[in-house]
Amino acid sequence: MSVNRCYSEKKPGFDVEARSLFASLHDLLEIKGLTHVRYLCRYDTEGLAPEAYEKAKGIVFSEPMADVCYDEGFPRPAGAHTVLAVEPLPGQFDQRADSCAQCIQLLTGGERPAVSAAKIYVFEGALTDADMDKIRGYLINPVEAREASMDKPATLRVEYAIPTTVASVVGFIHMDEAALSDLLANMGLAMDLDDLKFLQAYFRDEEKRDPTITEVRMVDTYWSDHCRHTTFLTEIDGVKIDDPMVQDAFDRYLRARVEVYGEEKAAKRPVTLMDIATAGAKVLKKRGYLKNLDESEEINACSIKVKALVDGRYEDWLLMFKNETHNHPTEIEPFGGAATCLGGAIRDPLSGRSYVYQAMRVTGAGDPTVPLSETLEHKLPQRKLCQTAAAGYSSYGNQIGLATGLVHEIYHPGYVAKRMEIGAVVGAAPLENVIREVPEAGDIVILLGGKTGRDGCGGATGSSKKHTEESLETCGAEVQKGNPPEERKIQRLFRNGEVTRMIRRCNDFGAGGVSVAIGELADGLDINLDAVPKKYDGLDGTELAISESQERMAVVVRAKDADAFIAAAARENIEAVAVATVTDKNRLCMTWNGNTIVDISRGFLNTNGCAKHVTAEVAALPVPSIACAPEGQTEKEKLLNHASTLGICLERGLVERFDGSIGANSVFMPFGGKYQLTPAQVMAATMPALSGQCETASVMAFGFDPYYTERNPFLGASAAVIESVAKLVAAGCDFETAYLTFQEYFERLGKDPKRFGKPLSALLGAYNAQEELCLGAIGGKDSMSGSFDDMDVPPTLVSFAIAPQDASRLISPEFKAAGHPVYFFDAPYFQDGSPDYQTMKHVWNEVANLIAAGKAVSAWALSVGGIAEGVGKMALGNQIGFAFDESFPTEALYLKNFGGILIEAAEDLPAYWLVGRTTDDGAITVAGERVPLDELTAAFESRLESVFPTRADAADEHLAKVSWTERSCKAPTVKTAKPLAVIPVFPGTNCEYDTARAVENAGGAAEIVVVRNFSADALHQSAEQLEQAVRRAQMVILPGGFSGGDEPDGSGKFIASFLRNPAIKDSIHELLQKRDGLMLGICNGFQALIKLGLVPYGEIRDEMTGDDPTLTFNLIGRHQSCYVTTRVASVKSPWLSACAVGDLHSIAVSHGEGRFVAPQHVIDSLAQNGQIAFQYTDLTGEPSMDIAWNPNGSLCAIEGITSPDGRVLGKMGHTERYSPFVGRNIYGEKYQPIFAGGVQYFK
Repeated sequence: MSVNRCYSEKKPGFDVEARSLFASLHDLLEIKGLTHVRYLCRYDTEGLAPEAYEKAKGIVFSEPMADVCYDEGFPRPAGAHTVLAVEPLPGQFDQRADSCAQCIQLLTGGERPAVSAAKIYVFEGALTDADMDKIRGYLINPVEAREASMDKPATLRVEYAIPTTVASVVGFIHMDEAALSDLLANMGLAMDLDDLKFLQAYFRDEEKRDPTITEVRMVDTYWSDHCRHTTFLTEIDGVKIDDPMVQDAFDRYLRARVEVYGEEKAAKRPVTLMDIATAGAKVLKKRGYLKNLDESEEINACSIKVKALVDGRYEDWLLMFKNETHNHPTEIEPFGGAATCLGGAIRDPLSGRSYVYQAMRVTGAGDPTVPLSETLEHKLPQRKLCQTAAAGYSSYGNQIGLATGLVHEIYHPGYVAKRMEIGAVVGAAPLENVIREVPEAGDIVILLGGKTGRDGCGGATGSSKKHTEESLETCGAEVQKGNPPEERKIQRLFRNGEVTRMIRRCNDFGAGGVSVAIGELADGLDINLDAVPKKYDGLDGTELAISESQERMAVVVRAKDADAFIAAAARENIEAVAVATVTDKNRLCMTWNGNTIVDISRGFLNTNGCAKHVTAEVAALPVPSIACAPEGQTEKEKLLNHASTLGICLERGLVERFDGSIGANSVFMPFGGKYQLTPAQVMAATMPALSGQCETASVMAFGFDPYYTERNPFLGASAAVIESVAKLVAAGCDFETAYLTFQEYFERLGKDPKRFGKPLSALLGAYNAQEELCLGAIGGKDSMSGSFDDMDVPPTLVSFAIAPQDASRLISPEFKAAGHPVYFFDAPYFQDGSPDYQTMKHVWNEVANLIAAGKAVSAWALSVGGIAEGVGKMALGNQIGFAFDESFPTEALYLKNFGGILIEAAEDLPAYWLVGRTTDDGAITVAGERVPLDELTAAFESRLESVFPTRADAADEHLAKVSWTERSCKAPTVKTAKPLAVIPVFPGTNCEYDTARAVENAGGAAEIVVVRNFSADALHQSAEQLEQAVRRAQMVILPGGFSGGDEPDGSGKFIASFLRNPAIKDSIHELLQKRDGLMLGICNGFQALIKLGLVPYGEIRDEMTGDDPTLTFNLIGRHQSCYVTTRVASVKSPWLSACAVGDLHSIAVSHGEGRFVAPQHVIDSLAQNGQIAFQYTDLTGEPSMDIAWNPNGSLCAIEGITSPDGRVLGKMGHTERYSPFVGRNIYGEKYQPIFAGGVQYFK
C-alpha cells in the first residue's frame, strides 16, 4: 500500500502550543520579525485500507471539534513565511508515532500499521537566515531530533542491513602501549589505559585469543564508573588532612573499621570513598542499631522491615526506597534524560517486587531567569533545560501513575557545568510476596517488558566520561527514551503476589543493558541474544548486549515456572521471553547468530578492572557563613527581597505539573492550606495495600545547601543529614526510626589529591552525623562526572531521610489559626560550626512529644532561608498573618540553623523561645513594619513566573451559576445487592486500582479487564472479554490515566477508538438503553466519553462534528495537579443521588487537557437540560474563570457533564482519590459520594 500523509492543526482558540511558542521566540529569543506561528502535526501511514485511513483521520489524527485536518498538503500564508519540519532521529523511540499506530490498531482490530510523525512549524514574517538559525537551535536538539524533509517518502519500510557476525579486535593481545592508546580513543572507551592493559593481559594469558568487539564493549560497560563505582572504589593510599574536625572524623572512621572487621582485616582493607560511605551503617549495625534493616544478596534498593497497620491489623511489610541520578543524559537531552531518571529509579525497588507509590524530585540548575543570550556555547539554555527536564520527569511519572510528593530545584551557578537530576522513590510490598533465592543451574532467565533498540547504547559509559564541547556532539545514542505505559504494565504484574513468588532473583535493565542486567543475576549464564525482542532489525550482537532500552526487567525462575510466568505476563499485555539459562560454569557466555560472541570468566569480570590508586588532601576548611540576609533598607524590603530569592521563592508553576495525588495514598499535597500556597517539607503517603486501608505512612525528606557545602564540604554534608532528619521531626516523625540514603555528585576527580579531598571530607561529615545520631545510610548513588571543560559542579551530598509513622500523627506546616503562639527550637552548634548532636537530639524529642500530644499544630524545619523563610511560607497557605514578638531580634530572621524547628502551638508554652503570634490582619509585622500577605505572596511567586507560569488569562462573558434540583425518578427494573462495575485498563491507564477500591468501598464489586494489544489475536480476545464483561455488569467506569500517553496529540483517543468496536458499542448501548445501566468516566475516561458522544448525547456516535463539546489543552499550556473546589450544579444523574445542589467538595485534579469547550448554544442547552453536573468555584461556591479556582479555563467553569438522562457522567476531578488520610493539608470536604450514589441506584 502507498503512504498516506495528513496534517492536523489546532483551530484558533485551541492553538495553545503555537501561541506559547510564538511568545518564546518573539520575547525570549528576540526574533522581532516574527509575526505569527503555526504548528501542525504531520502523520505518514502505510498499511491502511482507504476506508480505515479516512476513519482514522477524524478519530486518531485529529478531532473535528478542535482540529483542522488536511490531506497531503496544507494551506500556506500569502505573505513571507518559512516552514520547518522536525522529526526524531532514526532509531529513537517516538511515543507519538507509536501511540498513533496502536490507536489505529485498536480502531481497526487488525495489524498495527507503520506510522511516522513530524512537527511542522510555519513562521510568518520576514526572517533572516540568522533568525532561522536561532530558531532551529532552540527547537532542535541534535542529540534526539533533526530537521525533516517536506517530501513524502515512497515507503515507510526501512531496509536495514542485517549484520551476521561480530568482529574481533585483531591483534589486540599483541598491541603495544601506543596501539592500545589509539584503540582507547578510536572506540571511545570509558576505561583508562591501565584497565585496557589489564584486559589485554587477561585475554593473552588466560583466554589466549583476541576479544570480540562485544567483549571489549561489555567489559567497558561492566567496569564503568556508573556500573561499578570506579571512582568510589579507588584506593586512597595516603591522606593529608589539615582540618582538625575532618581529621577527628577520619580517625573515628578508622576505629570503626577495626570494630567492624577486626584489626587484621581492617589493616588489609583499602580506604576508599565507598568504604567511608558505607562505614556508618556497618558500625551502627554492629552496635545493635538498624534493627529493621532487610538484608539479602539481591541488592535492588534500600529495604527495611516495617509493621503496617491495615484494617486494624499489623502486617509484615518491606519498605523500599532508592535515589537515582541522570545528570549527563538530562544535560544533553533533558526530556528523555529526566524521564528515564525516574523510570530507572522506579525499576530498582520494582525489581525488588515492591509497588512504587511515591516519588521526590530534587534537581540542580543555573539561574533559569537569565537571558538566553547568556547561554554558553554548546550548552542548552538553563531555562530550556529546566522547563524540558520538568516536562520529561513529570510526563513519565504522570503516565505511569506515580504520585510525586515533593519537587525542589536548587539553583547554583556551578550546575551550569552539568545539571543535577535526582529522582528518589518509595515502594512497599507485603513481606510474603518477596522471595529471594540463589539461582541454580537449569533456572531460566526471562526478559519482560519493552523491546530493544539502539537508544541508550553506551549510556553507562557515557555518563562516566568527562564531557567537553566535542563530546556532546557524538553522544546522542547514549540517551535512553522512556515508555511509561510499558513500565506501568510491569508495576501491575509485580503487584500480583502469585507472580512475584515465582521470582527467585530479579534485576532491572538500567546501565549496561543485557550484559549487566542479566549478567549480574548469576555467576554462570548462557545468554541467547537471538531471543531478545527487537524494536527493529539491523541490531548487531554488541548492540543487543549493551543497549539500555528502557522498561525491561530480567527475572530468574525455576524451569517448571517459566511457562506460568510468561502466561501471567501476557495477561498483563507484556511480552516475556526466555533468553538465558543459569549454568554452573562460572562464565558469562553470549551467543548470537549461532556464534559465541562473549565467553568471559566471572572471576575476571568481578575484578572491576585493575585497582586505582590516589592520594587525598584536605586543607583547613573555613566555618561556613550562616547568614542569608537579603538586600533592603527596611524590614519590609528585606522580607520581600528574601521571598523572591532563587532557592527560597515558591516553585508552584514547576511543582503543579507533577501529579501529587494519584494512588489515593498522598497524606500531603506539595502545597497546602486553603489557598494551596504553603509548601510541604516532606512527602508522605500511606503504604499501598491492595485491599483494605493502610494507616501506616512512609515519610521522606531531603537536605542540602550548595553554598554551605561549597565553603565546607564536611560541615555541609553533616548539615544535609541534619536538615533531612529535622524535616521528618517537624512532620511528626520520631527521628530514631529514620533511615538515610545519600546522593553524592562531584566534579571529575582524576587523580588530583585536592579534588579527591572534597568527597572525602563530605563523606566524613556524613559519617560523623550518622554515628552521632545513630542513623545509618543504607544506600546511595554516586555520580562523579560533574565537569564541563574547566567548570565544576559544587560539592554535592544530598541526604534523603525516610521513616514510617502513623498517618494520623503527621502534621503539615501551614499556620492553622490566628492567635496561636509560635516558638523556635534552636539547633545548637559549637563555635567552630560543628553541631551539638546530643543536645540537638533532645530538642527533636521535645518537638516530637509536643506534636504527639497535640500541642504543636504546625511546624517548619529551618532550611536555607532561616526563620524569615519559615514564617513567610507558613503564613501563605491559609493567609494567616503573623506578628513577630518585640523581644525577638530581627537579625535572627536571616540566619541558617539546620536542625532548628519552628512550631505553631495550640496553647502558650512559657518555657520556649517565643518568636511571635499568628494574627488575622493579613500581614506579617516585623519591627513595627507591616508586610501585607498579598505582597508577600506576589514576591514568593514572581521570581519564577516567567519560567514556570502560575497564571493564565481566561474569560467567559456568559459565566453563570447553574442549578438543577429535579431528581430523576427512573430506577433499574432489576435490583442487585452488589452491582458490578467493569473497569477497562488500556495501555497508559493508571487509576484503575483507586477506582476499583472506590466502587468496593461503596458496596459494589469491581472487575478489571486489561486490554491487550501486543498482537492482533490478543486484541481480538480483549474485545470479546470486555464485551462479555459489559453484558454482565451494571456499570462501566472508564478510569483516569494517559491512554497511549495522551498521544497522538490528544487524550482519550485510545479508549474512544477501542470502544467503537461494533460488538463493544452494542453492549454499551444495551447496558444504557435496555438494562438501565450506568457509565462513568473520570479525567481520561471523561475525555473518552466526550470523544465518543456518550456525553452529552448518551450514545456512541460514529462521527463527531465541529459543534460538539470537547476537552482540550489547559490554557496555561501544561499539566495541572492540585485540589479544586467543585459545586454540585445538578442532581439529575443517579450518580448524584447522595448529593444536593450547592454541595462543595475539595477534589484532586491532575490533567493537561481538561478545558471544557463548546459553542455557547450547546452550553445553554446543557444548562437547560440539567446536564451540567459540576462547576469549578472559589471557596465561597461562586463559579470562577480565575485559574486559581478553574485550573484549565473551562467555559462556564464546567467540571463535569451528563447524558440527557443522567445515566452517563463524565468529570475531570478524581473523586476516586479519597481515603481518610489523603490531603491532610487540603481543606474542605474531600469525600464526594458519587460511587455510593451509583451503587445505591441498583439496590
